[in-house]
Amino acid sequence: MIQKRQRQISSVSQVNQYIKNMFEGEYVLQHIFVKGEISNCKYHSSGHIYFTLKDVTSQISCVMFAGSRKGLAFRLEEGMAVIVEGSIRVYERDGRYQLYAQHITQDGAGRLYEEYEKRKKRLLAEGLFDDNRKKKIPSYGMCIGVVTAQTGAVIQDICNVSHRRNPYVQILLYPAKVQGDGAAETVIQGIRFFAQMDEVDTIIIGRGGGSIEDLWAFNEESLVRAVAECAKPIISAVGHETDTTLTDYAADLRAPTPSAAAELAVFSMRDFEIRLREASYHMTKQMENILRLKKLRLAQYEMSLSHLSPGDQIRQQRLYLADLQDKMRLALDQKLVAAKHQLELYVEELKGLSPLYKLQGGYSYVEDTAGGNVHSVKQLEPGQKLSLVLEDGRADVQVQEIRKGELWQEN
Repeated sequence: MIQKRQRQISSVSQVNQYIKNMFEGEYVLQHIFVKGEISNCKYHSSGHIYFTLKDVTSQISCVMFAGSRKGLAFRLEEGMAVIVEGSIRVYERDGRYQLYAQHITQDGAGRLYEEYEKRKKRLLAEGLFDDNRKKKIPSYGMCIGVVTAQTGAVIQDICNVSHRRNPYVQILLYPAKVQGDGAAETVIQGIRFFAQMDEVDTIIIGRGGGSIEDLWAFNEESLVRAVAECAKPIISAVGHETDTTLTDYAADLRAPTPSAAAELAVFSMRDFEIRLREASYHMTKQMENILRLKKLRLAQYEMSLSHLSPGDQIRQQRLYLADLQDKMRLALDQKLVAAKHQLELYVEELKGLSPLYKLQGGYSYVEDTAGGNVHSVKQLEPGQKLSLVLEDGRADVQVQEIRKGELWQEN
């Protein structure tokens, strides 16, 4: 009798767990180096990096967690050839395996790039790239020293741009080897040669673009130090705009291309003439403004001097004297008017006291024979002779009768 085999049914989680344990139990997969090209690279906001590592026939999913990124000295780019060190494990939730990257280096040029980053970090710590070491490029340099290959597009581009911008600027070439063994030493010799020439205002060192191997001479520490220590300002024009060498950091100014270096080192004659005309116009306007202000100030000084001159002082004193005379005359006139008025009052009072004035009012003045004034009947006797003084003459009379108190009685 044939018995049926009993089926063993597993869940998805159990299967993925089993496969995960198989991967983790494989020693080779726990520390592996995988070579390939970067594809579909994504930098997540969490700090993790997700990418695919592929070759001609296959690919594998990879992830580098944020905690492992501290050792990554460069940014992963599409198509970059790298060697990834890490472990292969199963992501249990999705049931797929992936490479968990612990360390990533560039393949081939990667070793040079790592050495580049180490030198850069060390020289940066020394302060060799500090901004306070940078020298200003002369605005109106008339002699430019160029250290580059004698043949090639670099010197031609610099000469063409320089002649177009300013045909009066002199370009001096120091032919140097810019690639391979001994290249750094010849560039250093060129820098030192121009540094001793008083007429040279600015030095340009440059070459065309290339790989990191082609440009490595400009990452040599001896050349970098020579650039930083040079007494004359240096413009670095090495490689294309995306290429960056250590001499770029040490130089006083970096140009993306040799043509751009010529633009920065050689001033434009046309722009210079325009600025010169503008400066002349502004200077003329400023001089006119200054002269106008000076004339106004001179007029103020003249007015002040005229006020302080003896003649003006005399005129001022005369005016002051005339004003005092007018005031005095007015005061005297007022005094005279007041005196006349007071005199009139006194005259009126005197009229009231004057015998003549009373005589004019119909009164008379009585005198006795001795000339004395008779003002009371007590001084009279019957038959006494008297003299009456009137307004228009005198009359002699004789007392006939005396009556006391009869004529003047109060009502």
